[in-house]
Amino acid sequence: MLRVQLMGIKEMKLLKNASRVEPQKLGVSLVAVCFIFTMTFLSLSKPIVIPIPILGFHLSTDPFPTYPVAEDADGSQPADAHENQTATQDTKPLCDFSDTRSDTCEMEGDVRIHGNSSSILLVIPPQEAASRREESWTIKPHARKGDPVAMRDVSAVSVQSLRRGATPPPPRCASHHSVPAVVFSTGGYMGNAFHDFTDVLIPLFLASRRHGGEVQFLVSEARAWWLSKFRPLLRELSRHEIVDFNADAAVRCYPSATVGLASHKEMSIDPRRAPDGSSMPDFARLVRKSFQLERETAVRLGADGVQSKPRLLIIARRRTRRFENVDDIVGLAEGLGYEAVVAEADASSDLARFARVVNSCDVLVGVHGAGLTNLVFLPANATVVQVVPLGGLEGIARADFGGPALDAGLRYLQYSIAEDESTLADVYPKDHPVLRDPISIHRQGWMALRGVYLDKQSVRLDVGRFKGQLVKALEFLHQ
Repeated sequence: MLRVQLMGIKEMKLLKNASRVEPQKLGVSLVAVCFIFTMTFLSLSKPIVIPIPILGFHLSTDPFPTYPVAEDADGSQPADAHENQTATQDTKPLCDFSDTRSDTCEMEGDVRIHGNSSSILLVIPPQEAASRREESWTIKPHARKGDPVAMRDVSAVSVQSLRRGATPPPPRCASHHSVPAVVFSTGGYMGNAFHDFTDVLIPLFLASRRHGGEVQFLVSEARAWWLSKFRPLLRELSRHEIVDFNADAAVRCYPSATVGLASHKEMSIDPRRAPDGSSMPDFARLVRKSFQLERETAVRLGADGVQSKPRLLIIARRRTRRFENVDDIVGLAEGLGYEAVVAEADASSDLARFARVVNSCDVLVGVHGAGLTNLVFLPANATVVQVVPLGGLEGIARADFGGPALDAGLRYLQYSIAEDESTLADVYPKDHPVLRDPISIHRQGWMALRGVYLDKQSVRLDVGRFKGQLVKALEFLHQ
C-alpha cells in the first residue's frame, strides 16, 4: 500500500444566506450619460493586469473560503433583469437570461469595457442604427445564478448598447485589443474544487476554446491564489494576460465580448449546446495536457505486454465523510490484485502533484463529495467508484459525479451503504427519522439534509459487501 499525503478536496462551511440582489431596470438615456461621463474621466488611467505566465504579485492573504461540495443547484431566474428600449425584429437581445444556471451576454462590434465602474458598452455605428436596438442590462457573471449565497459576493455588471450619435460621445479607448474579451467572476464558492470546475473552469472552457488561446480574460472578484492554483489550465485557454476587472481603471476596447459563462449541468458539458461541439472528453484531454499528465488511457488487463497491477486510489480524509476502516479497504483491494494508493486530504498541497498521483491510477474510490472532483485527472476508461452515504443521496450523487464521470469517458460504479455501514447508526436510535425516514429530513431543506447526512456522517465499509464493486472494476479493465 502506498500512502500519499497530498491535496484532497476541502469540504467546507456554508456562508450565511443572503437574498439575491435583484437587477434594476435602467433607462438608457439617463444611465448612458452617467456611464459616458465616468468612463471619459477615467479613460486614460493605467490598466491593471495579471500576467498569467508569472503571476507577478503576492497571493491573497484571505483564508480559503469554506463551502459545501454537494449542492442542490438550480433555482429560479432573476426577475426584472433588464429593460429593452426600441427593440427591433432584426436582432436578438444582447443578453440571455432564460437559462436556470447562468446569464450571459454576447456583444460584437465596438465594445468598450471599464472594469472599475463595472460597465460595458456596445457602440452602435450609424449604418446599423436602424437594425440594432439600444438595451440596458444588469448581470452577475457567475454560473450559479439560482444560489443566492453563491451570488452574494458576485458584483453586478452593467451592459448597455448605445448609438454612436449619442450626446455626450462615447469615452475614448485607453487601449485597443484585437482579441475577444471574456468577463467572468471567481466569486461564489471558489476554493471548493467541485465549484471551481462546475461554476468557472468548465464554463470558461466552453466560452474560450473556440478562440484557440486568442482571447483575454477579465476577472471580477479576482483571487491571486485561485489564479495561481489553476494557472496551467488558464494558460492553455488564453495566451494573454489576465485583467483584474474590478481594479482596472482604463477603458479597454474589443471587437467582441462574452459577459458571464454558460453552464450546462453539474461538472459536465452538453456537446449539443457547446459553441464548437466540445465535450467532456475534450475538456479532460485539455486538463491532462495542461498539468502534463502522462497517461491518456487506463491500463488494459490481459493486453499483450501488460504485466503491472492496476492501481486503485482511495481518497482518505480526516474530517466528515471519511472512511473509518481504510486499512480494511486496502487489504480487500490488494487481495484482489490491485496496488492500493491512499491519498490524504490536505488542501495546502500542490495540485499539479496530486493530479499526477490521480492520473497514475486506474480506479478511484471515494465517498460522495469527498474528493471525487479529482476524477478530472484520471486517464480515459478508468473507473470511478462513488460510495453514497446514508440519507437518500443517490440522485444527488449521480448528478454531481456519476453523470460527469460517464460524460468524461470513464466507467462508473455507485455503491449505497447500508445502515450498519454509517456512523449515524452509532449516534441515533434505530427508530429515529434520520435512519428510518430520510425523506422527512429532505423536506426540512438543504441545510438540514447537509447538516445531518454530509457534515456528521462517515463510512465504515463492509468489505465483504463492497467487494463486488472492486471485482466489477477489474472486469472493466479487462474490456
